[in-house]
Amino acid sequence: MADRPSRFSRRAVAVCLLLLAAGLPGGPPATSATDTARPTVLRMLQLNLCNSGRAGCYTGRSMAVAAEVIETEAPDLVTLNEICQGDVPSLRRVFEAVHHGRGVVSAFQPAGDRPSGADTRCRNGQAYGVGLLARVKTPDTPGGVHRGIHPTQDLADPEERAWLCVDVDSRLLACTTHLANTSYRVALAQCGHLLDTVLPTIRGNSGSVLAGDLNLRAGGDPDVRSCTPPDHQRVDDGALQHIVATAGVTVCCRRSVPMREATDHPGLLATLVIDDRPPT
Repeated sequence: MADRPSRFSRRAVAVCLLLLAAGLPGGPPATSATDTARPTVLRMLQLNLCNSGRAGCYTGRSMAVAAEVIETEAPDLVTLNEICQGDVPSLRRVFEAVHHGRGVVSAFQPAGDRPSGADTRCRNGQAYGVGLLARVKTPDTPGGVHRGIHPTQDLADPEERAWLCVDVDSRLLACTTHLANTSYRVALAQCGHLLDTVLPTIRGNSGSVLAGDLNLRAGGDPDVRSCTPPDHQRVDDGALQHIVATAGVTVCCRRSVPMREATDHPGLLATLVIDDRPPT
């Protein structure tokens, strides 16, 4: 479900026509020298893998299913929540095979652990947190990864929630986070600070997109839409996972991807259209 359907209905129709004209109904965009005047089209996949080994939703199967989904859907961007540090290189190998011969970047940001002052740990001893995979043209962009811990935390929860962003060819700032699940009000404060303060500070002239398990619902109390700036678009999986994009980035064609009960969340897949053409 997207916010403000009346406002964005004409844009969504235009995006669908664009995808049909480009011959891109379900796969990554083709590029050529003649395509430089076209908007950038990227497919984004959000996954919460519940892979810490400590939570009740852990099955031990989510990594295998995630690899299959990446192989099948061939997304250009993958955001990962509730993972262990070693999960990122494992899924990067799958992602690189899907995008053979193209540049790929990956990043990981651990959640903090308040009692120890170190990182939250998975059952296997690895750091626990969020990750991101991206297909890029320039994988060695200086300063291309941004990360941090939210300033507002639930002091009753030892886990300190984190955020992570990757600069995708100076066209898009792609970000992920996993917000507090122990306090809706804390999750709302984390969401608002990230969208209103952090991302505008680091994205420069590019657009940005945030995907993650925000632990907030549209129509809930509090409502996730109350932390979404008015010029942003948002889609969700019908529950707690959302993709939020700034003006200049159109979100289209959202669908849920079954994870076969390997985790307690479906995958959330959407198409992003970035109008990065110079003004005429």
